[in-house]
This record gives sequence, structure tokens and C-alpha cells, in this order.
Amino acid sequence: MIGSGIFVSPKGVLERSGSIGLSLIIWIGSGLISLLGALCYAELGTLITKSGAEYSYILESFGGLLAFLFSWISVFVLKPAMLSIICLTLSDYVVQPFFSECQPNDAIIKLITIFFIVTITYVNCYSVNLATSTQNIFTAAKLLAIIIIIGGGIVHILQGHTEYISKGFEGSKFSISDIATAFYSGLWAYDGWNNLNYVTEELINPYRNLPLAIICGIPIVTLCYVLVNISYMV
Repeated sequence: MIGSGIFVSPKGVLERSGSIGLSLIIWIGSGLISLLGALCYAELGTLITKSGAEYSYILESFGGLLAFLFSWISVFVLKPAMLSIICLTLSDYVVQPFFSECQPNDAIIKLITIFFIVTITYVNCYSVNLATSTQNIFTAAKLLAIIIIIGGGIVHILQGHTEYISKGFEGSKFSISDIATAFYSGLWAYDGWNNLNYVTEELINPYRNLPLAIICGIPIVTLCYVLVNISYMV
């Protein structure tokens, strides 16, 4: 669930909310919305105990045609768009050290993005073990980055650098469009709360463990995201 969103979305949330106080409320609100959505999926996962998440639920509820159409939309639109955003984010961070005094060229970022997409595709096609090991390495790297950011923020606060966060709600924007866009950016970072439903049949005692994982996991992620955002501000 912790992915590239937390390294990208804070900028959009802060720009649209206008203040650190309101942006933190939006992050907490996004976490609550994600928790409610995940609990709905937990109910579906314990009611229809088949792997496949949305495909299985649509198949059971509306039949094969709509389930088939959803699968094709997911394969050709939803998943490629998500992968593109993640790889674009990675490419942007990779080239930033080489363009410290100016913005990197879009063509360079897109070429590196294509390279990452091809590499990820090759790794997943070549070997399941290699794909699993690669995923474990990147997961560890993300968690380490989160710990470093939060740790750095705590140290900075203890040193008395609280000028920015002390502004609270100064400059807040309350227009519907700004708030909606801020929530959109925040919810992107929480994407992935439905992943367990894709492997419901593989879970031991899904009636207990699926809701438990959601109830424990999303509040922890929300807390981490709030702490990361506070660390960004100091």
C-alpha cells in the first residue's frame, strides 16, 4: 500500500489545501475514506471467498460479460496508467540529481520511464523468484526511506525548527474544487488497500485475517503518512 504516492502526492495536497493544517486534515480524511472502502471490500471478501477481487465480485453479481469487460479495461487502461505514473515518478527522482539547477527535459524522463517499464516487464516474465526478490528489495527501500524521513523530521522538530508547521491553517483554501483535488491527490497515495482481495483464497482464515489486516494496516499507514508530511514541512 505504501508506494510512490507518498513521495509525490504531498505537493498536490499542500498546493490545493493552502496550509499545513488543512493538508494534514485531508491526509487523515483520505485515510478514513480508504478505511471505509477497505472495510466494504473486507465484507465482499468474506462473502465471496474467491481470489480476483473486483472480477470475482462483478462475476458473481452481474455475470460474465461485465466481469470480462472490467478485466480488459483493467489490463489495457487502469494497470498501464498506474504503472506509467509510478515509473514517471521514479524517473523524475532518478534524474533530479543531474539537473539541480534546472528542470530536466521531458524527453529524458520519458525515455527512462520506458526503460523502467520494459525492465519491470522483463523481470516479471523471466522469473517469479526474481520478481519476488526485486519486489522485496524495493519494498524494503520504501520502508527505509519512510523511516529516514520521519526520523529526520523528528530530529528537526526537537532542534526547534517549527516555524512552518506553527502557521497552522494560515492560507487555507476552502473552495470545493481545491478540496476535491486535494483529496484526489491524497487518495492516490492510499491506493492498494484492495490488494489482499486478489488472493483471498490464499489467506488462512480470511473471515478473521482479512478484516484484521485492514483495521490494523490502514491506520498505521495513515499515521506514517501524517508523520511524513509533517517531516516534509520542517
